[in-house]
Amino acid sequence: ALYQPHKIEEYADIVISVLASYILQTNVFYSVSYYMSPFIGMYMYRRGFFTVQESETLVKLFTGIGCFLFMAFLIRAYGRVRNPQYMMFLDALNSPKEDLQAYLSRVRRFDFEFYAWPATYEIPYNPDNPCWNRSQPFVSKENNHLPFYQKCIVKSLAYIAVHTFALRLIYPGSLGLIQLMLWNPLVHGRASFIEDSDGQRVKVITADGNSIDTMFVDCRNRPHPNGKILVICSEGNSGFYEIGIMNTPLKAGYSVLGWNHPGFAGSTGLPYPRQEHCAIDAVMQYAILVLKFQPEQIVMFGWSIGGYSAAWAAGNYHTKALILDATFDDLVPLAVNQMPASWEPLVKEVVRGHVDLNYSSSVLYTFHCNVPCARSPGDISSNRGNHLLLKVISHRHASEVDQLLELLIRFTMVPEARRLNPADPLLDTSVRNVLLL
Repeated sequence: ALYQPHKIEEYADIVISVLASYILQTNVFYSVSYYMSPFIGMYMYRRGFFTVQESETLVKLFTGIGCFLFMAFLIRAYGRVRNPQYMMFLDALNSPKEDLQAYLSRVRRFDFEFYAWPATYEIPYNPDNPCWNRSQPFVSKENNHLPFYQKCIVKSLAYIAVHTFALRLIYPGSLGLIQLMLWNPLVHGRASFIEDSDGQRVKVITADGNSIDTMFVDCRNRPHPNGKILVICSEGNSGFYEIGIMNTPLKAGYSVLGWNHPGFAGSTGLPYPRQEHCAIDAVMQYAILVLKFQPEQIVMFGWSIGGYSAAWAAGNYHTKALILDATFDDLVPLAVNQMPASWEPLVKEVVRGHVDLNYSSSVLYTFHCNVPCARSPGDISSNRGNHLLLKVISHRHASEVDQLLELLIRFTMVPEARRLNPADPLLDTSVRNVLLL
């Protein structure tokens, strides 16, 4: 059942939530102003914002807001102390931790802020771990055709952009405002997995110190034979396991392990490729070492941008299969198409130097497992999933693909309904022959 706060606690929560939403909205402006501070400071000085009178006004304003927020927290604390349900939660949270499994059983009866959640599995720092290889953004080979001074300007602007707004555009789910808007659906989604499917929320600590919020539903002891297979779900750029793709394999009887990207919901950090590698690496080790699933019992399921993390794990751990849904082969073409043409050098530098989600950098192409690729109908010829499929086939069958490449391209452009019916008179003869093989 959902926690029912006292009235005074509820009113204080409303005040805190409203102020928190404004603070979260200003985080983006803070990030921008941090890198533009010399220019902003010069502007404020020329406009007279550093006078004694203006300073006194600002001090009074922020002092008033601080006192108001302090009183709201004080009232909420008083309401919680008077609430027996909250005191039961505190007793469970502060109980002895000698027996970790017994402690987890007690605290899992409650849903609370993830920073206070006990860690179930932790990877120690390991400098030899491949996910610790830091990116070198200023060594990027993009825009080599530009003069040296222009390359310096583009690289500097790319660094500022990715640390202010660019990463948030690529991963909108990392925005605090989005998470605040989805707070209720996320809570209800977690509750549904726990109450209806006996799910377990787990904190996994990565090699770079991030906490990853995961949900595990064990179906091995259920009558369905699919329960012996674990499906690890990687969500899209605005996806969370609470409201994402976990339900699909769960309804088919599979054991399921969902996780949130760094910076999403309870997970800490930011979704840079290096942190993504560390996150999925920790999730995989937890599945193998703690949950006791062997790699040949694990299927990676990636939706959209989550396909990159899923492919990285499948290639490094040689899992049973990899399922990619609505994904892409390279982020650069997608990002360039969404921005003005004049921004192309900057966009390429941002992606290649900082957020290079390019499957050629993974071992997907050389990993010989089943890779079903799902796509939606529409503009089939420009679907980036087709490019990924062609690259996988080219790497696996390099000697045969040269003479068949044009035919494969035409084959991927055929809608699903026609590919299921080789007798369709509208099909090209060469494509029909491929279907009949």
